[in-house]
Amino acid sequence: MSARPRLVYERWTDPAAGDILDVADVDLVRLDLTADSEQGWAALETAHGYQVATRTDVASAIDGAQWLVGPSLVERCTRLLAVCSAGAGYDVIDIDACTRAGIAVCNNSGPGAEAVAEHALGFMLDLAKKITVADRALRSGPLGDRLALRGSQLLGKTLGVVGLGAIGSRLVELCAPFGMEVVVFDPYVDEATAAGRGVQLVPLAELIERSDFVQVTCPLTKETENLIGKAQFSAMKPTAFFITTARGPVHDETALHDALVSGGIAGAGLDVFHEEPPRPDNPLLQLDNVVATPHTAGITVEAARDIAVATATQWQTIFAGGMPPRLLNPDVWPRYCERFHDIFGFRPSATTILERRG
Repeated sequence: MSARPRLVYERWTDPAAGDILDVADVDLVRLDLTADSEQGWAALETAHGYQVATRTDVASAIDGAQWLVGPSLVERCTRLLAVCSAGAGYDVIDIDACTRAGIAVCNNSGPGAEAVAEHALGFMLDLAKKITVADRALRSGPLGDRLALRGSQLLGKTLGVVGLGAIGSRLVELCAPFGMEVVVFDPYVDEATAAGRGVQLVPLAELIERSDFVQVTCPLTKETENLIGKAQFSAMKPTAFFITTARGPVHDETALHDALVSGGIAGAGLDVFHEEPPRPDNPLLQLDNVVATPHTAGITVEAARDIAVATATQWQTIFAGGMPPRLLNPDVWPRYCERFHDIFGFRPSATTILERRG
């Protein structure tokens, strides 16, 4: 090799990633969001790989958005060969800009699916059984009439899943003991795949109207931004719950608030917001029929380690000249290979391109 691979990262989900890469002949450089920005740019401008900081991580940093992979970063960092997001979501990366520049884009879909799916199920049980509402009432006292805290059951209800990727598919499996009818909206899933998973593919409008729980697990893309808005919330059952572990901009927060206040829907479970972390005065956080977490659905001890190992392994594959197992822009491959050869002196070897799904 004519160069030693240099990888810039903000932080690992678990030290296991660093342990793996420390012995992989990779030059690791930490991006300090609190340091002078020129220090960060000096690191990135010499980097071949960038493990991208999350949107939540950069929110508290001065000019934090500059560390997300947009056109300006791509133009400035001319040696970059590959960028990877920390989890399944990749909205922190401008895929089109990277593809034009010959930069491979990867995510880490899969390892955190169990954690997020369990979190989504937890929201469903919490909202239906009014666990958080009852907890708040009990602590504020006096309790009053317990019948006012009467909840409902999941058994026999209809679950609508928007996005049947790794997370949505696992959620369907977790809900099987409840005997729920499952309808799915996902334009990238065919009938045979849906049938194999025991779900029914339907248009989004039908899913919204039929579901007792509308669960959003899709990635944030140009197609999904503002996918759930005023019209969709208005069409939901007044007894239905809206739950999202996707990304905030997939739904309209103002329209959701209006639906919750007016009684248009029964409640919401939110792990994501337009602004993260959300401000304490966010109107949604003032409502009793909202259960919220600060984008922690995928943060478990097990998931953090699994994601770290998958992250490090993918970088090992990249720098060894293999095709990344979770490549999101396969069209970049020919140009990427040319750039890789120019830097490292040998051409990568193409392997099976995995389906672009989260």
